[in-house]
Amino acid sequence: MNILIAGLKRLLANIIRIGIVSDVDLANGLCRVKMGNLETDWLNWLTLRAGRVRFWSAPSLGEQVMVISIGGELTTGFVLPAVFSDANPAPSQSADAIVITFPDGARFEYEPETSHLAVTGIATAVIEAGESIHATAPNITCTASVKITLDTPEVECTNNLTTDTLNVKSGGQMSGDIRHSGGQFSSNGVIVDNHSHGGVERGGADTTGTK
Repeated sequence: MNILIAGLKRLLANIIRIGIVSDVDLANGLCRVKMGNLETDWLNWLTLRAGRVRFWSAPSLGEQVMVISIGGELTTGFVLPAVFSDANPAPSQSADAIVITFPDGARFEYEPETSHLAVTGIATAVIEAGESIHATAPNITCTASVKITLDTPEVECTNNLTTDTLNVKSGGQMSGDIRHSGGQFSSNGVIVDNHSHGGVERGGADTTGTK
């Protein structure tokens, strides 16, 4: 009887246990968990979705997790990530925010209290869409310390365009009223608004050109 009771206690104790990830098999989606002196066999970890929609976030070495075992047998266990620990504390103290941090320092955060979304610490980003991308806001600021490249057959600005300098390399057209003030306006080396003509004569004779 005592042996039976001891066996039942062991099974009950093994239904839910907490341990530390000791090894990860990324190719097969398996990990091992160490609980004191005991280390599990290779176990599947639970994920948010694993059907038509699939989610991947592998547990890391040293991460504190729960092992849930059917019937208390560790060989039937599943690993449920994760539990914050002293080694891996919570990245936020907000009541409502969603915060995801990565080992390279990247951080994804949305704070409902301020309605602020922030993605920081990344090196590169790629967004690809088969049809269109829309960004709408009263003010949009795009800052690049080196260059912004618009690689497209056509760029359309529906209203006023303000720029400090303008460099047109391959020709084009302008229509409508054009007003110029301040500085010089030159064409092929000739200052349009301030130049002289040689060989000026009365009548319908042509001048000898601009100077």
